Order: sequence, then C-alpha cells, then structure tokens
Amino acid sequence: MTTTVPQTDQRSAIVTGASTGIGEATVRALAAEGWRVFAVARRAERLESLAAETGAIAVPADISEDDDVARLVAAVVDAGGADTLVNIAGGARGTDWVAEAKTEDWEWMLRSNVVGTMKITRAFLPMLRANGHGTVLNLTSVAALVSYEGGGGYNAAKAAERAMTRALRLEEAENNVRVVEVLPGLVKTEEFSLRRLGGNAEAAEKVYEGVEEPLTAEDVADIVRYAVTVPHHINLDEIVVRPVAQAAAHKLIRRHA
Repeated sequence: MTTTVPQTDQRSAIVTGASTGIGEATVRALAAEGWRVFAVARRAERLESLAAETGAIAVPADISEDDDVARLVAAVVDAGGADTLVNIAGGARGTDWVAEAKTEDWEWMLRSNVVGTMKITRAFLPMLRANGHGTVLNLTSVAALVSYEGGGGYNAAKAAERAMTRALRLEEAENNVRVVEVLPGLVKTEEFSLRRLGGNAEAAEKVYEGVEEPLTAEDVADIVRYAVTVPHHINLDEIVVRPVAQAAAHKLIRRHA
C-alpha cells in the first residue's frame, strides 16, 4: 500500500490520545485554526462526539496494535494524507516503588508510551517524508528528566520515549522531517491521575491539592499548536513547560487555606 498523497495547502495532522485531556484539547486547537485533524483513540464514542463538535475525522484505533495502525494509515491516505503526526497517547499506571512493581503496569506503560509511539511513527514516516515538510511531535514528560520515588515505571517509559525522539530527530533531519518534544510538568486533566491511581478520585484530587494554578490541557495544547505551526525551518527541539508553582521536580508550592 502506498502512503504517497497529493500535496494540498491545508495543514493536516494525526493526533493520538484524542479522546481526553491534552489530546482532545489539541484536536480542538488545531481544528479551530483550520487544520484537517484525524482524531485517534480507542474510545469511538468520545471521538465521534469530538468530531461532531470540531469537524475532525474520528478514527478509532489502538496504536499499539499493528492491524489498527494499518487501518489508520489507510484512512488517512483515503482522506488526503497528513503532514504532521502528534503523538500524545500514553499515560501512567500505579505509584509503586520498584520493590513492589506490578509487571502488568510496567508492560502497559512501555507498550502505550514507547512501543505504540514507535509503531505509529514508523507507519507514517513514508508519508511525512514524501510530503517534504513533515513534522513529528512527541509529548513526553518532565518525568523523563528526573526520577522520583513511586515513578520508576513512568520514568522509564517516558525516558525511553524521549530517547527515541532524540534519535528520530537525528535520523530524519535529512528528510526535512522536524521532530519536536514537549515535556509537561504538572497538568490537571480529567483522567491522568485518576487512571494512574486506579480510579481513586480522592487520591487523584490530592495530586493537585493546594496548587493554585496547575497547567491545563488547553495550556499544553496551545504550545503543541504553536510548535507545529511555526515556519517549517524552525524546530523547537525540546519544550519543557511547568506551572510557576512547580519550580522543579522537587519543589512544588502548595498553598493551604
């Protein structure tokens, strides 16, 4: 199957992790600027609702599954192709120390953050190269930069995704494919901490307790939008973004009444 597509003036992006949080907000941000956006996630019903609101093209898929990735590529080709891949799908599971690590949690984090990102990037690189002005943006985390107790699995997954991103930038420069990495700190979204903590809403809320202004999904989505919209000869290699209250991994200001 060919992945060569006709050139068009309209910018077009594939956004993974689009059913919630930063992925959903990124779909909204790009669609609002006139981009054709392929919204990708596993939850079809949420994608359909997002598509109805924004005009995005909903493509339900699990990016870690080869058949789903192949179907996604075919759908993008049929719809006219894309010049930008925004890899946001991923996440964290658990806060166990390594001594109590759950194998299934680590395997899920490595599969969703690293293997899935590799598979979808590998699948779309021929299209991005053929476009002549392709962009890959990977959303990692400050957890890739500094490890912390209870974060070993997520630290490992995001550090691996970061290493892959840096290698990709070197490999694809000669193909005029720019590779951007956005590394957010504390972002308060609908599901990230809730999922990480096994659905415990009270524990999830405590993650943000006393932090006056954590980042929002919309904050990060606006940075993603900017990074992929600047003229193509500009590559924002690495963008670390934290709330002011989070001066560093070990310094988070919590103000209690």
